[in-house]
Amino acid sequence: MKSVELVELVKNALEDMKARDVVVLDVREMTGVTDYMVVASGTSNRHVKSLANNVLDEARQQGLKPMGMEGDNVAEWVLVDFGDVVVHTMLPEARTFYDIERLWSVPASKPSDAD
Repeated sequence: MKSVELVELVKNALEDMKARDVVVLDVREMTGVTDYMVVASGTSNRHVKSLANNVLDEARQQGLKPMGMEGDNVAEWVLVDFGDVVVHTMLPEARTFYDIERLWSVPASKPSDAD
């Protein structure tokens, strides 16, 4: 499955579970680690965990396995890593504190020729 198709699958899985403020970040120009990050908020720890689990279930139905999943024991921030797509489901407080959207929306600075 192509990265863009996986992003759509993830977005749909999140929206099916009433995720809030779903944002897709294209980070291909900033890192070689992943192509896209999908960030979404849940309303409670249980909701954050349910969002991540629904993403996993939908991906598995398509024959996809994640490389890893972290944070589901506390569920303030659950990360699901599919390699080309990394999914972050977070409580609003954690999302505000870590501010992933701002961090990954700023292009890396390049040294100037004058240096």
